[in-house]
Amino acid sequence: MARRLAVFLLKSVLHDHQSFDEAFAGSSARDAFAAMESRDRAFARAIATIALRRLGQVEDMLARFLEKPLAADAFEARAILIAGATQLAFMDVAPHAAIGLAVEQAKASRFSRHLGGLINAVLRRVSENKAAILSEQDAAVLNTPAWLWERWVAAYGEATAREIAGAHLEEPPLDLSVKADAAEWAAKLEGEVLPWGSVRLSHKGRVEEIEGYAEGAWWVQDAAAGIPALLLADIAGGRVADLCAAPGGKTAQLAAAGAQVTSVDISASRLRRLGENAARLGLSVEIVKANVGEWQPKDRFDAILLDAPCSATGTIRRNPDIAYLKTAEDIAALARVQKRLLAHALTLLAPGGTLVFATCSLEPEEGEAQIAALLADRADVRLLPIDAVELNLPPEVVTPNGCLRTLPFHAGGMDGFFAARLTRS
Repeated sequence: MARRLAVFLLKSVLHDHQSFDEAFAGSSARDAFAAMESRDRAFARAIATIALRRLGQVEDMLARFLEKPLAADAFEARAILIAGATQLAFMDVAPHAAIGLAVEQAKASRFSRHLGGLINAVLRRVSENKAAILSEQDAAVLNTPAWLWERWVAAYGEATAREIAGAHLEEPPLDLSVKADAAEWAAKLEGEVLPWGSVRLSHKGRVEEIEGYAEGAWWVQDAAAGIPALLLADIAGGRVADLCAAPGGKTAQLAAAGAQVTSVDISASRLRRLGENAARLGLSVEIVKANVGEWQPKDRFDAILLDAPCSATGTIRRNPDIAYLKTAEDIAALARVQKRLLAHALTLLAPGGTLVFATCSLEPEEGEAQIAALLADRADVRLLPIDAVELNLPPEVVTPNGCLRTLPFHAGGMDGFFAARLTRS
């Protein structure tokens, strides 16, 4: 059953272009998977996630033993082959189990039963030759879609692009933001406190079962995602807007710091999740469902955090499906949305207030270029440079002009984020 779910997840991403998280969450409502034990669901998730991280290598292996490419309508057989090869090459699953169950799965389906023999033959060849193939593959290039590889080489140079791609192959740690006493919670959970306050755990498991979750002592938030809110500094008692706020990690940071927070997002379902998180954490926030680009509050804000919609290529380490769901056209379209939202957000900021613009993207159009264009167009907007020392940040995550630029291999692994701190005269 776990392997059936893994194949379903791979088909959902690679054929139906559905996000992995949506497919995984929705699978529990399907009769075929509703009664699965959590252990089997976790194994299915592991197969599919590793397959997406290593998709280039896996498909290179398979192509060596296919006399011709699979037909376009053989998407289920493709997913079965990918899942099987992943187990053989990257999960140390016994060959008889990985191959035998893949063939059984193919023969049980009307879409792929005629390809059972082919699947058996190809996976056997993968099993016999995997070590030699792995030794000659260029993992960084193979596992990065060509359009992304070319962009990262152009933006950062080949050496850094290789480090980015290498970080995407690693299972990320679990990072937490803690309401108070980070050192105490790190000790309780056998983790470590990162210099800017995030708590990093080396072990995992069901988040809901980790000590402190039920009592609302912390929330899950990547170490890089926790930095933009810190750039607003002294916000206790101030009126702060968190724009595009859901699912609410940054809202929680701002509220825990003592701000009067208004969280705005267009998604009702994501705002419900934000409200549930705030209630679990015992934090009071004002929640507003609105289109951020058109929202007109009664009063201006002392500080604003705009975590704008973006391509999310900085989160591929955690969400490897993004590499196969986004396109260069998406980046251009999202950059236009960001420009519009940033211009509107500045109208909501009180003179002399502080606005932090952030995106979880590695693409310059959604970060550095966005701010450069704004500053060239607006004489009333000024960049407030970030000092790495003030937040105990590694110096490499602060750009020469004082913006935040984290990369997936920084500080032992973090999301790729851009952030700029601005003020309006």
